[in-house]
Order: sequence, then structure tokens, then C-alpha cells
Amino acid sequence: MKEPGEGVAENGVASRSPLDTRHREAGGRMIEFAGWEMPVQYSGLMEEHRAVRTAAGLFDISHMGEVRVDGGGAESFLQYLTPNDVSKLVPGQAHYSALLSEEGTYIDDVLVYRLGETEFLLVVNAANRAGDFDHIRELAQDDVTVEDVSDDYALLALQGPRAPEILSRLTAAELSELKYYRFLDAQVHDRPALVSRTGYTGEDGFELYVAPETAPSLWDALMEAGAEAGLKPAGLGARDTLRLEAGMALYGHEIDRFTYPWEAGLGWTIKLKKGAFVGSEALARVKAEGIRRRLVGFEIHGRGIARQGHTIWVDDEEVGAVTSGTWSPTVEKALGMAYVPKALAAVGTELEFDVRGRRLQGAVVELPFYKRPK
Repeated sequence: MKEPGEGVAENGVASRSPLDTRHREAGGRMIEFAGWEMPVQYSGLMEEHRAVRTAAGLFDISHMGEVRVDGGGAESFLQYLTPNDVSKLVPGQAHYSALLSEEGTYIDDVLVYRLGETEFLLVVNAANRAGDFDHIRELAQDDVTVEDVSDDYALLALQGPRAPEILSRLTAAELSELKYYRFLDAQVHDRPALVSRTGYTGEDGFELYVAPETAPSLWDALMEAGAEAGLKPAGLGARDTLRLEAGMALYGHEIDRFTYPWEAGLGWTIKLKKGAFVGSEALARVKAEGIRRRLVGFEIHGRGIARQGHTIWVDDEEVGAVTSGTWSPTVEKALGMAYVPKALAAVGTELEFDVRGRRLQGAVVELPFYKRPK
């Protein structure tokens, strides 16, 4: 995803979610995001953020793209297309991975769902949907079918410590047995849904992939089921602050066409021993030579917020730039993530941040900023 407000609508007309009417009825402040009109907030970013941390929030993420890959050669194709080890997935399991360039940098970060022995679903970022699909289709072999099925899905994310309690009121599925990065087919509010447990907020929760025409009634049912538990609709603004507290990368910020996975702390997704894949030769060289910069977390001392693009200085030398920065409603500090040289990546390293000519003092801190109680 990109920063709320970025993105260009096709033909100058932004797409609308199947839940557009619900957002406007709830007082959602709509913005253009990656070619879509989406709510950035409803009651307010702070209130929505804290609802997810203490109770639950309901997000519309129907703008995300979905690509179905199937056929006898689907597994071997995805082994070549993505750096993580698809052969380790069993039906009903998903993992985090990427689409990489031949240089070993990010085209996008993706989720890979194994639907069956020869059937997979890739979930891609909204801003990259068209380019990702073209990239996948161009590399596909004859024994593989690639289809953009984004319009077949509406996608809701129910996140927060009370999410299991709320969702259990609408389904007979054994949610307690659904482990992290697993998914199942279920009836939710008497309608078919793919229910997964991945998340992008640092909290427990579920994603609900449903037919677009059933999304409004499901939204209503979830809001009603969660009313007493403190469930609130949440927008893109809270989604961004929540993922930042959890130290999760955002495409266009922490990862892009110039980022190697090890720089971003995502080397665990790179399985060089599995065999050749797109970018593997370049990444083997990068690993052998070592990286020169590293993504770190930082906190600001005192007042002020360092945001994306603000430069970082040590001893009057520019050494890096902020990728994401905000005021944290949970930690109650100004914090963010940034790339700095490896020599400056140790926790406790003092840094200066240039914010429109004003120097803010800060320091490298451990990531993530927030870990949910177990």
C-alpha cells in the first residue's frame, strides 16, 4: 500500500468499494487512495486506533488485489516467481512473500494462499494490482492459468483482542483452532466466506473474503454483533498507525524498487537454498557482500514528528531518510522507521531529524514498537 491519498484513478474516475454506502452513512471521510475512494477515518484516527488495541476495529480493504494461479505447474511456477518456499505450504495455509525484480528488489510484497494442491491465491497491494498481474502473467508457463479475480472479492478485516468473540457470534467455524497464517472456508452470517488469520495491525484478527454483493449485509451484522464489545469502523489512517507500531513494512515506504529484503529485515522470506527464482542470483551476491544500510525504528526526544522523506543527520552529515513517521497513540511518543548505514543501526544511536529546517533529536530503538499481550 501507499500513503493515504496517493494513487491515480483509472480514466480519472476512482473506483468505489461495495461498502461505499456504509462508509458514507457512518460519516467516513473519503479520500482517493490508489485509484479508489476509501475512508481515511470515521470518528477519528486516535479513537479508531485505540479501539483496535483494546476492543476491535472493522476495516474495508476491498481495494486489495487478488490473483488466482492454478494448474499442474502452479507450485513450481510460484517457486520461481516468489522467494519464499511455496512447497512448504499445505492447503489451508498462507505465507508472506514478494514479487522481486531481477535485481532482487521489491516489485511488491504479497500474501500467498494455498487453496488446494494446484490452486493458489495471491493478494497484492491495490496500487500495484495491474502491474503485478502483468508481471505474473508474462512469466507464467503453459501449464499455469493466471487470472485477476479482484472483482470477485470484497475484503473485510476484523482486528483486535475481541475479534474472535465478535466473529464467533456469526459463524459455527472453530475459530480457536485457526492458527496464525491459516485459513478456512466457512459460513459467516449464512454466507460463504474465506476466513484467514494474518493481520496487519499487530493484533489478533481475521480477514473475510466474500462476494461483493454480500459485503454490506456482513458489515452490518459484524457491527451489530460487536456493538457491546466496542467495535468501531476504522479507516486507512488507523490502519497505517497500527501497522507502524507493529513494525510492519508498507510498500512505497519501507520497501520499493530500490530495497533489498535484508535491508528491510525481511531476509527470512528469502529461501536461496530452494533453487532459482526471480532475483535469486542478485540476492546471492547481496548476501555474500553484505548490506550497507538497515531499516531501524526511532523515537523522537521531546516535541515534533519526523515523517516520510525527512532527512537524518549525524555530526552534520546526512546519513538517511525517514520512511514512515507518526505520533503513536499506544506508545504516546513520536516514532517511525528509517534507513541508516549499518554502523548507525545499533539501539541507542543518537540521530538528528531535519523537519523543515528544524532539527529534532532522537535515537534508534528496538522494533517493533508494540507487541500485543499473549
